[in-house]
Amino acid sequence: MAESTQHKLDRVRAPRVQITYDVEIGDATQKKELPFVMAVCGDFSANPEKALPKVKERTLVNIDRDNFNSVLAGCQPRITVQVENTLQKDGTKIGADLRFKSLESFDPAQVAIQIEPLAELLAIRDKLSDLKNKMYGNDKLGEILAETLQDADKLTALGKESAKTDKDGE
Repeated sequence: MAESTQHKLDRVRAPRVQITYDVEIGDATQKKELPFVMAVCGDFSANPEKALPKVKERTLVNIDRDNFNSVLAGCQPRITVQVENTLQKDGTKIGADLRFKSLESFDPAQVAIQIEPLAELLAIRDKLSDLKNKMYGNDKLGEILAETLQDADKLTALGKESAKTDKDGE
C-alpha cells in the first residue's frame, strides 16, 4: 500500500506541534497522537472593497509556507492612510492606498512604489544608481560628467534636455 501524503510530509518536515496522550486499555498503555488543527476566523483585509460573506458561509483555508502568497493575495489586504508630507514640510498630507499581494509586497521599496511622491524618488534613486554603475571603470564618462558639472551652460542645456525627455516619456 502506498504511503499517504500526510506521512510523507511528516518525514520531510516534522510537525512543530505534537500532542500525545496515553490510553490505558486493560493493563496495557498505548500512546495516541492527536493532530494539531487550528482555525482562525477574522477579517484580515482591513478595509475590504467588497462585503465579506457571513461567517457561517466562509470556508476554511489551509495555509502553509508553500501557499502563503496565494492565500494572502486572496485576502486582498489593504490599508488607506493619510500621512504628513515630510518631503515638502508644508503641513499637507499624502494619501496612500497600500495593497499587499505577497510577502514581498511588505518590502519598503514595494511600499514606496505605491505612494506617488516616493515612487518618483525611488525612480530617481534607480537612475542615479545606474549612472554610478556606468561610471565605474569608465574614465571617459567620468571626465565628460565632471566637465559638464563645471560648465553652467552645459548643465542648463542638460537639464532642459532631461526635462524634455521626461515629458516625452522616453
